[in-house]
Amino acid sequence: MKTFNLCTLLSLALTAYCMPVSQVTVEDEERAENYLKKFYNLTEETGPTIRRGVSPASRKLSEMQRFFGLEITGTLDADTVAIMKKPRCGVPDENLARFSTFGQYKWQKNSLTYRIENYTPDMSVSEVDDSIERALQVWAKVTPLRFTRIYSGTADIMISFGRQSHGDYYPFDGPGGTLAHAFAPSPGIGGDAHFDEDEDFTFRSNTGYILFMVAAHEFGHSLGLSHSDDAGALMYPVYAYRNPDTFILPRDDVNGIQSLYGPSPDTDSSGEEPLPPTTPDACDSTMVLDAVATLRGEMFFFKDSFFWRSYPQSSTPQQSLITNFWPDAPSNIDAAYESRSSDKVYLFKGKMVWAFSGYDLVGGYPKPISSFGLAKSVEKIDAVFHDVDTGKTLFFVGSDYYSYDEVRKTMDQGFPKRVDETFSGLTGQVTAAFQYRGFTYIYSGKYMFEYSLRSGRLFRVLNNSYFLRCTNF
Repeated sequence: MKTFNLCTLLSLALTAYCMPVSQVTVEDEERAENYLKKFYNLTEETGPTIRRGVSPASRKLSEMQRFFGLEITGTLDADTVAIMKKPRCGVPDENLARFSTFGQYKWQKNSLTYRIENYTPDMSVSEVDDSIERALQVWAKVTPLRFTRIYSGTADIMISFGRQSHGDYYPFDGPGGTLAHAFAPSPGIGGDAHFDEDEDFTFRSNTGYILFMVAAHEFGHSLGLSHSDDAGALMYPVYAYRNPDTFILPRDDVNGIQSLYGPSPDTDSSGEEPLPPTTPDACDSTMVLDAVATLRGEMFFFKDSFFWRSYPQSSTPQQSLITNFWPDAPSNIDAAYESRSSDKVYLFKGKMVWAFSGYDLVGGYPKPISSFGLAKSVEKIDAVFHDVDTGKTLFFVGSDYYSYDEVRKTMDQGFPKRVDETFSGLTGQVTAAFQYRGFTYIYSGKYMFEYSLRSGRLFRVLNNSYFLRCTNF
């Protein structure tokens, strides 16, 4: 029987969307103490001092806040409680940063074997086989590692499905919460990956947990990677929906695994292979946002496959993958806006538009952008925002803009007009736009122009990170 090493236990948890609580309760204090004891090595003798920011509890809170990109206060606040309420991985977060490894825990060979011991009834045998094989190839593609499947005996990576107590002294927790766990390279149980049979695993559908994504994360642990605080990384501690057909291992994960095993000897030097995606940084002064929109009192800032979400109770925008919030949405959108009259948010990419009510794609979408009355010759929308005072929605296309009547569902006569006719001082390409507290904000590259549409006056020219507060403290 294989031996077990506690320090190598790793697990993967699902993402939950939690709004900040209005106040910190006694239950929150107890939750926080347990959380910091489990994940940040808070000792028993600190007692119930967590809310008052008494050391060493405040130091542990600061560590946790730094890891999750929160404002570092060292005290228990609504934002911190909201993070603590999210189901998550069971491995401690101490000393984690962009990619992290287990130090000496790596395979001393490049040819590894794997064996699938049993199957989940959620999927066909062929779907499980395919998901596991492709998950391993995610790592093989960027390293010298090669994987061979065996059907009997002990493999380097033993793969199994089980529920509750399943033989490794760390039982699963039933539906929700922990999805799987794996063990770092070492003799015995090292490298093995276990999946919680009480979860609903799927091949492609976003109604369950895509086995390919869960397995790819776990195999990162099986090969020697710990967790990363990069929200876009595969090795981030929480589950993230991604399309298996278009998934490319992010740069942070590539850097991590290649620090252990080196690059693949078969790397394509022709430049035809897509570059690994990187996670945008709110502190990048040169970043040009793809779109900005409001939704039910919150602000959303879009860049590549991500958005930052800022709400009134939060002092720091939270970064997430677009598909975590809207699984049916495209990435790298061109524009976005909220229609308050219909309580929908519209996302534009190329010649198509997606409409969402809450998290759900509205029936009949995506549709061509010509459904708004735009000419079929319009290839894309550069930016869009809804003017609350007039009820009009303005679409920016190149150096022109159009006015759409939300009530009549038609384009207004007399458009398009030139952007600089209405928005003085704005001579560059419009890249994003939205309204906030009576002012209109038009983005052009890395700058943001603040206007009053009532007076037509330009008030200020600001850096485009003015609302997107830098998350590096």
